[in-house]
This record gives sequence, C-alpha cells and structure tokens, in this order.
Amino acid sequence: MPCTAKKHEIRRDGEHASSSGVYDVDLVLTTRELARLILSRGLDFASLPESEADSPIGEYTGAGTIFGVTGGVMEAAIRTAYYGLTGTELADPEIKLVRGMDEVKLGEVDVNGRKVRVAVVHGMSNAKALLEKIKSDKAAGKESNLDFIEIMACRGGCIAGGGQPYGTDDRVREERIAGLYTDDEKSAKRCSHQNPSIQKLYKEFLGEPLSEKAHHLLHTEYHQIPLYKD
Repeated sequence: MPCTAKKHEIRRDGEHASSSGVYDVDLVLTTRELARLILSRGLDFASLPESEADSPIGEYTGAGTIFGVTGGVMEAAIRTAYYGLTGTELADPEIKLVRGMDEVKLGEVDVNGRKVRVAVVHGMSNAKALLEKIKSDKAAGKESNLDFIEIMACRGGCIAGGGQPYGTDDRVREERIAGLYTDDEKSAKRCSHQNPSIQKLYKEFLGEPLSEKAHHLLHTEYHQIPLYKD
C-alpha cells in the first residue's frame, strides 16, 4: 500500500477485522517495502512468465484506479451514485470539478438535476481549516452548505502517501496523477458498480448496497486515539 496508516488499520477495527476468528489481513507492505523486497530477491519482471492477476483483486475499474488521487474517491462515488439514482450511466464520467492540485476545491456537481455541493481537500492543515469552519457555522446555527466532503491526508492523495518512494515533489505528483487518469480513460469499465467481482459479491453474498449484512461487514466506527509523539 502507498499508505503507512494501513499497518495500523488492519488491527484497528477489533471484531470487524477478525469476524472469522483470525484477522482478515496478515500484514501490510508499503510500496517502498515491496520495492526493497523485489530488489533483495533479485526478481527480474521481464523474465517472469505471463499469468492472470488473482481474483477478485485482479479485476478493477477506472474508478478504482483514481481512488489514489485527491478527488478520485468522490469522482468514483458520483459515477456510481448517478447510476443508482437514475439507472443510467453518466454520459461523461469525468468530473473535472474535483480534479487538480488545488488544496481546497469547492463547487456543485449536477446529479440528474440535483445540485450536490462538494468539497475536496488534501493535506491535514487544509482539512482542519475546513472542519473548523463547519464547526463554527454549526455553533452559530448555520446549516452546512456541503453535501459531500472528501479529505485525503497526503498532498495529492495516495500517489504521494507515506509509504511511497522518497523524493516526491509536485512534478512527480502530477506525473503519477496523469498516469492514473490515463489508466481510467483506457479502462473498458470506468465505474465501481461495473466491476464483475463486486457484482458477484453483492448477488451471492451481501444482497444489495446498504443491506444489513453489507452494513455490518463493510461499515466501521471511529474513536479517538492518543496522539503519537516522537
């Protein structure tokens, strides 16, 4: 994973992460650690035999790819929300409003005639400023003017996560972002709900989105933990 927080998250959720009696995930390797492992074992990818990716992880959509970019989670969610509300796919799945490296992006997205007020933020100082504004508005009796907020801790999103290679700057961020959007554009399936593995999972096991089983297994709760200080 590009995110060092995943090392904590696999043990964070108590019974939800070990409903079968063992933890769902054994361990997490960061991108940087995986690269070191590959180098230390002398793996030459050019000489490895071709094979299909493991299922279900190997099947993905363009929407899944752009999860790694600031604004990507929101864009993916809007694509599927539009389908859920209308039964049709977006004519243009690219939500340009939520893209780019601006630290705080505010605007409205038209979802079948309804204006959805959105905010996309990356960087914790920017997130803090937005959340403080929301809290102060609430304390003053003002209704929030936002329907959907996406926050990513790392500048640019997961493409510059704490487990990524060292030496990341905005030029590198832009190149990685462009790579993910290009992969999305070239994908035959660009929406999360089009993923055959996801469709099969709901059909044969979860039932439907927001079902009792889906809520129990896929949703989580958060609680405050002590700050880590060096």
